[in-house]
Amino acid sequence: MDTDPIPSSSPGFGTPAHPFRKTRPNHAPTRTSILPILLPPSTLRPVAFRTFTRKHNLTISSSALQTLANFVGRNCGSGWREEGLAERVLDEVAKSWRKAGGGVIVDEGKGASLKAILQVLEGNMSGGRMVAGKNTSAHEATSSRSPSLDSRGLISETVLAANTLQGGKSEEADSALHPRQWLRIIEAFDIPRLTYHGDMKYFEIAKSKPSLFPSPSHKTAFFRDRYNIVHQRLLRNESFQTSSGLSSESVFRRTSLTGYKLTPVANLLGRSGTSHLILGLLSVSPTGELSLSDQTGSIVLDLSHGRIVPEDGSWLAPGMFALVDGVYEEEAHVKGSSLGGNSGVGGAIGGKFMALSICGPPCERRDITLGTSNRQRNSEISSSGGLGWVDFLGVGSERAQGPRMRQVQSQYLENVHDNAEDGRRLKLAIMSEVNLDDMGTLDALKKVFGYYSSLNVVEFPLAFVLIGNFVQKAIINSSGQAGSIEYKEYFDALSLTLSEFPLLLQHSTFVFVPGDNDPWSSAFSAGAASTVPRHAIPELFTTRVRRAFAAANSHVDRSKTSEPPGEAVWTSNPARLTLFGPLHDIAIFRDDISSRLRRSAIKVGPGDMTDTNGNSGLEVENQPAPQAQYTSTDANAMPSATSIARKLVKTILDQGNLSPFPLSLRPVLWDYASSLQLYPLPTALILADPESVPFCMTYEGCHVMNPGRVVSGSGLTCVQWIEYDAIKNRGRVREERY
Repeated sequence: MDTDPIPSSSPGFGTPAHPFRKTRPNHAPTRTSILPILLPPSTLRPVAFRTFTRKHNLTISSSALQTLANFVGRNCGSGWREEGLAERVLDEVAKSWRKAGGGVIVDEGKGASLKAILQVLEGNMSGGRMVAGKNTSAHEATSSRSPSLDSRGLISETVLAANTLQGGKSEEADSALHPRQWLRIIEAFDIPRLTYHGDMKYFEIAKSKPSLFPSPSHKTAFFRDRYNIVHQRLLRNESFQTSSGLSSESVFRRTSLTGYKLTPVANLLGRSGTSHLILGLLSVSPTGELSLSDQTGSIVLDLSHGRIVPEDGSWLAPGMFALVDGVYEEEAHVKGSSLGGNSGVGGAIGGKFMALSICGPPCERRDITLGTSNRQRNSEISSSGGLGWVDFLGVGSERAQGPRMRQVQSQYLENVHDNAEDGRRLKLAIMSEVNLDDMGTLDALKKVFGYYSSLNVVEFPLAFVLIGNFVQKAIINSSGQAGSIEYKEYFDALSLTLSEFPLLLQHSTFVFVPGDNDPWSSAFSAGAASTVPRHAIPELFTTRVRRAFAAANSHVDRSKTSEPPGEAVWTSNPARLTLFGPLHDIAIFRDDISSRLRRSAIKVGPGDMTDTNGNSGLEVENQPAPQAQYTSTDANAMPSATSIARKLVKTILDQGNLSPFPLSLRPVLWDYASSLQLYPLPTALILADPESVPFCMTYEGCHVMNPGRVVSGSGLTCVQWIEYDAIKNRGRVREERY
């Protein structure tokens, strides 16, 4: 009877053409239809609060609550409350959000995709419940997909979710992945556009669509965002905390035991002869006077009696933020200003601010910014302080991905020690000013590539970073097509050089970062400072190089190894290189920044501080560049060149920006200015400046490297580059003769 159809009671009734069979217990139930309802968010709020906040310690935003109310009403129907369907769905969403690396605030774009989680859940639901036999959670559904690489060899979001969300078994799978699977190159135009919300004390993603021609209000927001980031960073410093005491290492004098207090510029009105500490933007007024501006107003700055703290420690130039300690002197009328001594908020404040001490805002270490300074090895991060939940680069936040990635890295290092043949050194080879129109550069590259190809395969660098300018002159701006043809021929010659080292093309990633002489920005700038960030070199010129990599990898069988094929990645300037998620963040920037600082830096101190127009407080400091033949960075280094390198590093990291200049000196795309921020500090910064000597030094935990020129000096057959160890976070300048 279990296998036969149900018989008819008599022949008169007849047997059905499609007889019914008994339903077995292990058969899946038929799909139950749900009548969708309109569920108000306020009605779902108590259940969401009980599930997200009390059970999972999450905070749900109003927009996310509206999305969940629509989802529950559509998929659970009228039984969402009586049958407990809504609570089960919300619990599954909360678990998937946690394991996907989302922040404490459940909202779209806060570290995970709520829409993606709901989309996976909806495909595994029937009748308001998870269907048996299917993946019972969003993260299991995500992890069931096979890992894949995109066109640039980057780990896709699916792979990142799978590697992040799985349990104990995934640790073994993650540790089996090759380190280059965790190597990601992020273009400046792909970095999340974060703005600091001063009232909420938190970063939020810009909602407007980026544009190359935004409205003028975006320019104001660009400087306001820079100010807010520096201001909140300064208030987090212990010297500005109300509970901090006296310190012998303080930059400015204290008037009380309650710490330093900043005074807005507008609050100087009516307080003539009093001392104040001001944080503001150095700028030059239309009349040529140096002024200090914040969000409340601006005031003329007199530096004739001031001094830089520490002495000759950093450059100060218009476009930078500075801490100024001095005395306000009120005048009845300020020359060049129609506003009197009692002008209102938002305009020029009458009088002068006599600076006594001036310095850049103090830098903040990366671990303090992310709230990991008290974290012990292999332990969880405390929940107090820091911005660890913010995903600054789109690779996951420190709080969500950091502990997991540290386990993967430590497991990989253990495997390297156990079996050296299965591991490799996590190193980068960095070369700058690779002028392909100079035949000596190709010979120098052959020397470097030949050195590494002679090593064991496991000792090859993870990546070779080649930084422009790739031509000495901006020939791409020629009237005809000769410039484009010549430029392509230079990269064709590079492809022939690379083809001589197939092992490197099979086991390493080559990253190309353009300079100001490279297309297409040089087509209208003629080699002058172009807008930043700038796009990568067009694919039109790189086809032969890509073909060389494809030919080298076609002879390798990848079926028995987890190592991805070697590739060439053409990225923007600046760019970010990450390894193991947020663990290793390496910023790359090509700019003649030291020469620009020497041209535009202001002079502080006594002396003739009056220009031909009679304006006081501004004098350009034009220091000579260090000698070109100096390349050593050891203890016998020239003190002047070493001090200039330290001065350069401190200036950039204290400002927390790769381009702290007025827009007239270095144009910036306003909507993509967040890619220039150095907050939090990266673990390493490649500051490619051919006008400065090669160096490697660490400041506040950030290791800064300048490769200099790949061919050092004129008439010398010497190639120099930097070899960077990501695990030790240290680089060293290498030199070879060829």
